Amino acid sequence: MYPTDYDDISLPDQLSLAVSRLREITGNSSDLLINTLTVGGVDCALICCEGMVSSSYIAEEIAEPLSQIQDMTGAKALLGYIRKYLLLSTDSPSADTFGQLLHLVYSGFAVLLADGSSQAIGFGAQGYASRGVQEPANEGNIMGAHEGFSEVIRTNMSQVRRRLKTPQLCMELTQKGSKSRTDLCLCYMKDRVPPELLDRIRKSLDGIELEALLTTGHIRPFLEQRSFHLFSTAGTTERPDVLCSKLIEGRVAIFCDGLPFAVVVPRLFCESFQTLDDYAFKPLYAGFIRWLKYLAFLAAVLLPGVYAAVVMYHPELLNSTLLMLLVKAEKEAPLSIVTESLLVLLMYEGIREAGVRLPKPAGGAISVISGLMIGDAAVKSGLVSTPLLTMTALSVLGGMAVPELDPQITLLRFGSLAAGGFLGLFGVSLLCCVVTADICSAESYGFPYFAPFSPFKRAGMSDTLYRTGIRKMQSRGFTVEDYHE
Repeated sequence: MYPTDYDDISLPDQLSLAVSRLREITGNSSDLLINTLTVGGVDCALICCEGMVSSSYIAEEIAEPLSQIQDMTGAKALLGYIRKYLLLSTDSPSADTFGQLLHLVYSGFAVLLADGSSQAIGFGAQGYASRGVQEPANEGNIMGAHEGFSEVIRTNMSQVRRRLKTPQLCMELTQKGSKSRTDLCLCYMKDRVPPELLDRIRKSLDGIELEALLTTGHIRPFLEQRSFHLFSTAGTTERPDVLCSKLIEGRVAIFCDGLPFAVVVPRLFCESFQTLDDYAFKPLYAGFIRWLKYLAFLAAVLLPGVYAAVVMYHPELLNSTLLMLLVKAEKEAPLSIVTESLLVLLMYEGIREAGVRLPKPAGGAISVISGLMIGDAAVKSGLVSTPLLTMTALSVLGGMAVPELDPQITLLRFGSLAAGGFLGLFGVSLLCCVVTADICSAESYGFPYFAPFSPFKRAGMSDTLYRTGIRKMQSRGFTVEDYHE
């Protein structure tokens, strides 16, 4: 059997031997198309992958010009003539090894081999099916652009370049994954990014030794600290305009071919509460919306725990009317408050997971079932009290206002319920202290995750606690380097 490690195996100058070895390496795969032809009196083979190239482009822009070449003295003369006098493609890389050749073929190139030459020429003829530029599904906005990243890495690169037409924007392409050979693109502004940050990110990416890169979860762990932290210090975005704003601030972005997201490093906690629409509205309204999201985050995390703690351990905090309502409601429920809350939260998480995984036509049925299960049947059956159901619904609604932190909110919601149910408000306070300490201690390549709150930076408050006017922001000259420890 031919060795599987073929990256350093040079191409032979005999065409028949090169073709036979290529078939042996690929197991004579059906999607590998090897077309033999004679160009200028030299035996050649045009190699491509079915479904990855445009057949019409190859026929019109590559095959037809090649057929018009007159007699050549040999393979080197033929390849030299093609390089010097024919522009068959704007992207025409060379390949000297089987590894380079197959990477080009599986990337949508048509590769020309000539008998008598150990070098092949590739022609960019990509024509694979892909999803076009569409509106982002998870980062909606009202006043901004309605374009999002797609699964094709070069399309994503072009969307960023279209918005930042400056030579300071640099993009570095590399490949990772021993089997997938996935293209990664390191994107940054060379006049804004700290050189130390860029070098450390390159070293982190060099540590990726996976066989395939299929999700952002295969990249982000290598860009985060090894120690445990509940919050992720590497963010993602599917909006080109949001990414451009991060790049201008000195961040570094990583594109992965096949994923409609960009990984952004470093990431700050306050960015989860910012949207592009904040800069489209008046500062007063934008500040109000931002504070509303902060309150929604606290409600999403603390409401179940605080409700359980107050009802079970601290009823003196309630006025007599509210206390009597809660006593009457909970008296008829057969389960404890913690059990009721846990039951409702688990039902919600199960329904949400079903709504995400099931086919879209079943979405309407899930809505009806969830409304009957949680809203009507649970209360009428007496298993869940109405006040508890209201508190749980408010908590879930608050989490929807900050979708980027949904995984952390889900875990903290259950943690808050357990702390409040077993230790009262003291337990909730203890959980808040632990979470705050975790957020303050997290950092990304020396950039504090909780900046500008900790360490406190007064200049950073103008775009966190409130949003200052655009006229003042244009003279601020902010970059992420201002938060570096």
